[in-house]
Amino acid sequence: MTSTLKDFGWSAHFQAQLLEDELNAAPLRVMAVHRDALEVAGPGFDGRVLAFAGEEDEAATVGDWVLLDDGRRRVRRVLDRISLFKRRSAGTDRRVQLIAANVNTLLLVTSANQDFNVARLERYLALASEAEVTPVVVITKADLSDDAEAYVAQARRLMPGLVVEAFDARDAGAVARLSPWFGRGQTLALMGSSGVGKSTIVNTLAGHELQHTRGIREDDARGRHTTTGRSLHRLATGAWIMDTPGMRELQIVDAAGGINDIFADVVEFAAACRFGDCAHEREPGCAVQAAIASGALEEARLKRYQKLQREDRRNSESLAEAHARNRRFGRMAKRIFEHKLKNREW
Repeated sequence: MTSTLKDFGWSAHFQAQLLEDELNAAPLRVMAVHRDALEVAGPGFDGRVLAFAGEEDEAATVGDWVLLDDGRRRVRRVLDRISLFKRRSAGTDRRVQLIAANVNTLLLVTSANQDFNVARLERYLALASEAEVTPVVVITKADLSDDAEAYVAQARRLMPGLVVEAFDARDAGAVARLSPWFGRGQTLALMGSSGVGKSTIVNTLAGHELQHTRGIREDDARGRHTTTGRSLHRLATGAWIMDTPGMRELQIVDAAGGINDIFADVVEFAAACRFGDCAHEREPGCAVQAAIASGALEEARLKRYQKLQREDRRNSESLAEAHARNRRFGRMAKRIFEHKLKNREW
């Protein structure tokens, strides 16, 4: 059967961005990203092209829609996204790393063992909320746990209406419970630590091995890296699924709204504080501390909220400063060029 743009995830959102001279263009979707090239695909085309030569934050990532130049050798434009996941690069690098674009559903994968971490799940949920992407928590290795439902209950308390599924990722019948999110043209991304079963889920859904899998270390339930890059895979349902490498460090950036969404209870209590600049420590009339004293709010949850706030503010400010430096350098270079041009002997 012939594929259409809709089969690849195309929608009116992208169609509306085409200029008059682009209406006959053939938009392509980014399947994978390499150092200086992109793997792209669309109806009647599947190949590798040169990446867009623009600013870092204009670069394409997996899931993006792009338009090629007339020779179909280089990306000339990346279309505006419906969603974007990004993080600050690990270590001392202050750049922002794009993770995935145009995702409809985020599968947050953890496991019913020592990997399960409430703070990490809140971090991923904040990213999903900021990107306006539907999150689904998937708890794997449920068959190896004596009390998998306890993990399910903890996850469900993180936000109202959150869908949580627990199963053995190798069981096709159990994984089929995710089928409501795997419609034609839908795009899903899997995120989570190494070894929790992301690649196993991809392989189970595909019915064969798309991603190599390895086990976990028995002493601490920590996973070993299997997926080394992000790529889109098409499933028999017509959905697209993206596995991502396990991320040891997920530094959030530009996610203040998402953080407030996930910690809506803390925000609501804080709104009732006597002072608008209340630090929620020992100030008189602090509604947050009153909620902790009454048992309506866990102090640990407040601490996690404040930690994410500080991290997001620090990383976002660093990003803004970097952009400001780039703009200043661009203006300076332009002035130097204009001065040389003015004083040039013709």
